[in-house]
Amino acid sequence: MDAGREPQQERSRATRARLLDAAVRVLAERGAAGATVGAVAEEAGVSRGAAQHHFPTREDLSLAALRHMLDRRGEELRRGVAAVPEGAGRTEAVVRMVVDAFSGVDFRAALQLWAAAASDPVLRERITPLEERMGREVHRAAVDLLGADESVPGVRETVQATLDLARGLGLANLLTDDGPRRARIVRQWALTLDSVLARPPGATDAPPDTG
Repeated sequence: MDAGREPQQERSRATRARLLDAAVRVLAERGAAGATVGAVAEEAGVSRGAAQHHFPTREDLSLAALRHMLDRRGEELRRGVAAVPEGAGRTEAVVRMVVDAFSGVDFRAALQLWAAAASDPVLRERITPLEERMGREVHRAAVDLLGADESVPGVRETVQATLDLARGLGLANLLTDDGPRRARIVRQWALTLDSVLARPPGATDAPPDTG
């Protein structure tokens, strides 16, 4: 391999990474409309030409930033999985891990793209598969960690509701950072989840026959 080419490739990868990190920050702070290639280049401290070499259009940059966020969220999820304790408190720890997956700067940035995609069918078509992939990864991690039997009525829906709850808490946290309230909700939902997970395989959601 050309010895001079390798440093150039490393510089190119470093510039791309700086642009993606900057794009996430700009999306979170200024929204999708403000995340132009020029604005992101300025935030990253690189020339507009260098930014356009990697990402010719704003859409290219936004989608690459979303993939970058999802990859980063996936890494955080894998670290969270490794840290979940055994025994008492495990369910609450899993719920907290899921809630944490929908928080922070990455979540705020992704939310801006979701909002933009709601009125842009082309963008929505490209973003939806990426978000669905992440949803599947979080759902599968939760199922595995909880040892959940999704053949039992209500279990799959309750695990999925955990993800929906996490997204809702993430939205609420954009306006007010209320850690104690979130902790109480996580604790209560863990109790609800435990009661559903304790159902025997032959359980049913139908009400008992009192006739």
